[in-house]
Amino acid sequence: MYRVWSFVTNYSLLLIGGALLALIWANVDAHSYHDFVEFVLVDDFIIGHAHLDDHGHVHRTLTLHYLINDVLMALFFAIAAKEVWEAIILRNGSLRGRKAATPLLATAGGMLGPIAVYLGLAAVLGSDVFDAVARGWAIPTATDIAFSYLVGRIVFGAGHPAVRFLLLLAIADDAAGLIILAVFYPSGALAPYWLLLSAGASLLVFATCNWFPRYKDRGDQLRRHSTWMRKRLSFWPYLIAGALSWYGFQESGLHPALGLLPIVPAIPHADRAFGIFSAAEEHLHDLLNEIEHALKYPVEIVLFFFGLMNAGVEFSSIGAPTVLVLLGLMVGKPAGILFFGWLAARPMRLGLPDGMRTIDLFVVGCVAAIGFTVSLFIATVAFEGGPVQEAAKMGALFSFAAAGVSILAGRLTGVRKMPLGR
Repeated sequence: MYRVWSFVTNYSLLLIGGALLALIWANVDAHSYHDFVEFVLVDDFIIGHAHLDDHGHVHRTLTLHYLINDVLMALFFAIAAKEVWEAIILRNGSLRGRKAATPLLATAGGMLGPIAVYLGLAAVLGSDVFDAVARGWAIPTATDIAFSYLVGRIVFGAGHPAVRFLLLLAIADDAAGLIILAVFYPSGALAPYWLLLSAGASLLVFATCNWFPRYKDRGDQLRRHSTWMRKRLSFWPYLIAGALSWYGFQESGLHPALGLLPIVPAIPHADRAFGIFSAAEEHLHDLLNEIEHALKYPVEIVLFFFGLMNAGVEFSSIGAPTVLVLLGLMVGKPAGILFFGWLAARPMRLGLPDGMRTIDLFVVGCVAAIGFTVSLFIATVAFEGGPVQEAAKMGALFSFAAAGVSILAGRLTGVRKMPLGR
């Protein structure tokens, strides 16, 4: 099994640090915490939170919260999209062919199960509760890649095939989460014609800086034109295209944090995949991998501030959405992953990785119940700021309890830890 890039571990620790600091701050001095989060950096700017002024004109305010959640988190989602893109299109990609079928079906179960639990329990609680919380149905569908990977290593050992299965499931889960964010949670009134700017920027930079140099290099093993383009122009054309694409998403009404996704496929990439977040890719010199590794430290800092901006919830906010999100994750995830994974592996005869048992699917589901990062993100866009959003965020934070449940489930089901290299 390949080694996983240290970025996954490092960003999770910084994210936890930011979240813990936010929790403490919000419960010690909520007023100063919220003043900090909504601190206005630039008033009446071309980017930022849009609202109508007293004269009916659109007015934008760039706050610290908007800068982190809507602008800089685009870098994090771009890295996740890069891993998904390579896993789908490259030779040996983890999400290609029959080997990906069982994890993908388990991913579907890991999303449908939480939705069923969340909406089912909301309906049981009555129409008033259901109407108030129904928009948050996607919150418990998420799986936090970094934390689930770390807990998976503790439960199974770094060399167990279930850890790789879990990573595949988590990245597929987040890919589906990106689609859900784009389709079901627009950030404003939809103006889809602005997406022509995003599509145009992607196609133009692909044609001029990726396809054309490779076309000129036909038969040239030294790839002189492509090498000149990478060394002389580097990432700058893609940065400009990314800025245009991001602006197109903001103006279109789709969440701007997804604004870099159209640019990722346009960037020159390696010929084969080494695995999701594989450390081996640190030695590759294609532009896509170089950009990803250059973003390592900036994104770690962004994720610290993401935790700080979004995890500041007062414990008094605990309510029905907290319970719904938590049960959606901790009941719906394991049940959905176990059932759909079993369905794929046994009746459909798609199989499981060598060394992985059917009961391990349940333990994987327990680990995948750690929602945190993307669950928090969806909670911020699903609900307006207020008690329902705060309570839903608390459910995402409490999903850390799935770590303890996973360790217990591993022991009760007789999981045998496998060290890396076995």
